[in-house]
Amino acid sequence: MKQSLFGGIYLSLAAGIWGGTFVVSKYVLDYIPPFTLIWIRYLVAFVVLFLFLKITGRRNKSKTRMGKQEWLLLIWLGFIGYFVSIALQFIGTKLSDAHTGAIITSSTPAFMVLFARFILKESLTLKKIISLLLASLGVVTIIGWDVKIGDYLLGCLILVGAAVTWALLSVYVKVAAQKYSSLYITTWSIFFALLFTTPAMAVELQNSKVEFHSSYIILGILYLGVISTAVAFFLWNKGLELMDAGVGSLFFFFQPFTGTLLGWLLLDEKLNSSFFLGGFMILAAVLIVSIQSRQPGRNPEIEVRNHIV
Repeated sequence: MKQSLFGGIYLSLAAGIWGGTFVVSKYVLDYIPPFTLIWIRYLVAFVVLFLFLKITGRRNKSKTRMGKQEWLLLIWLGFIGYFVSIALQFIGTKLSDAHTGAIITSSTPAFMVLFARFILKESLTLKKIISLLLASLGVVTIIGWDVKIGDYLLGCLILVGAAVTWALLSVYVKVAAQKYSSLYITTWSIFFALLFTTPAMAVELQNSKVEFHSSYIILGILYLGVISTAVAFFLWNKGLELMDAGVGSLFFFFQPFTGTLLGWLLLDEKLNSSFFLGGFMILAAVLIVSIQSRQPGRNPEIEVRNHIV
């Protein structure tokens, strides 16, 4: 019960941080092209995480040993999640808008539940299905249907790809967490994503220019690198380590909720009754799956061994 509580807090904080990511990235992308921004974002995040990893390693006097299969898993996480998914998110957001990006990527939990069922063999219970539908309805209620899908069809399709690949990442993080700490997984997965992004950035810079003429651009990069990547990715992976992936997926719905709330606090955007109704649905959905009765003799932990990527 205590693990589920902390897992829910970590996941909520991560989703809350990501609530402002679409707005920040939409602004910064006007001055820095997508792959270049991802590369800078990951460079900043890796430096922060690597230093923290070294500090904690010396304090605990621990050394992690990795085999070939484990390295392949971290490479896979860096590629499918932190390279492919984030690239699709940035490109899709640039072609559409932040509002569209928020609503489409909110479909991630649905894919997480499905992947968790087939990869981790987690049970697909009626409670999970009801909670997923209720939270989805809450997101639609908050954001509404007034998105100009026809004008941004390519961007929308790309954003669907971002949702699918992020769900796949989240499930495989659960696999990696059986052996390694969330900090270790996050640090090295981002390192491999940085390597994958480098060739794409080099090609992109041949035809694009980068502008750093505003302090807001620098602040945006720091937010994306330190807060939205180093901190939020670690919190998300740590939360998934403590909970079933199918249950943890519901906390992703806090992203559009907090995004709208931040818009009200920082941008003076108006909130109506739909926001509060949708927010209540999301909170109710999370509570439904979070408050579970323990069955005698049942081990809630899922063991995933010898998993071949």
